[in-house]
Amino acid sequence: MASGGGEASKKLKLYSYWRSSCSCRVRIALNLKGLDYEYIAINLLKGENKTPEFLKLNPLGYVPVLVDGDITVADSFAILLYLEEKYPQHPLLPQNIQKKALHYQAANIVYASIQPYQNIPIIGYIKEKLGPDEMLAWCQHHIRKGFTALEKLLENHAGKYATGDEPFLADLFLAPQIDGAVRRFNLDMNEFPLLSKINESYNEHPAFQDAMPGKQPDTPPEARVD
Repeated sequence: MASGGGEASKKLKLYSYWRSSCSCRVRIALNLKGLDYEYIAINLLKGENKTPEFLKLNPLGYVPVLVDGDITVADSFAILLYLEEKYPQHPLLPQNIQKKALHYQAANIVYASIQPYQNIPIIGYIKEKLGPDEMLAWCQHHIRKGFTALEKLLENHAGKYATGDEPFLADLFLAPQIDGAVRRFNLDMNEFPLLSKINESYNEHPAFQDAMPGKQPDTPPEARVD
């Protein structure tokens, strides 16, 4: 779980922003694997991701970034694969090759076809040029498109979680995306009964709930969820 003190130099360090769904994926993985880490808040709205110090960690200026001793890994997908290889406890991928492929597909739908369209620079540009209503419609359109595909992809495989009764890789991508769809973009999840059912399991799992945007050290008071 996240920590801000103790023997911080020996811990994993996660550079994170409270509302970043990419960072949330990694926080869930760290929690599932029972890995202690130091949370280092990077305020994207204040441009802290553009400082020379942070750009040394990730030249693209994105969160999350994981520092593990002498190893620095940026990009959530790369971090998750790194954690899976180095820290095999609670695997993030099932052994079944078909289910493994499903997890790659589902994760990639979120990673490539939904989340990029709601990044701060993108929606900021649309809001400036077209207004807040068009910005919201833009985000909802891409979320609906991705969620519709996910419902079809997982309809014959889902249990409590994406492909059964244990959480794996796709769930790490789905949970923060669903949370953001509801809290940030006012999406009616009644349109997506399968994802809504899976989300109930996320809401009951401590490793997921402790990683959610509303419970981070840098979450603003008005956005905190107790």
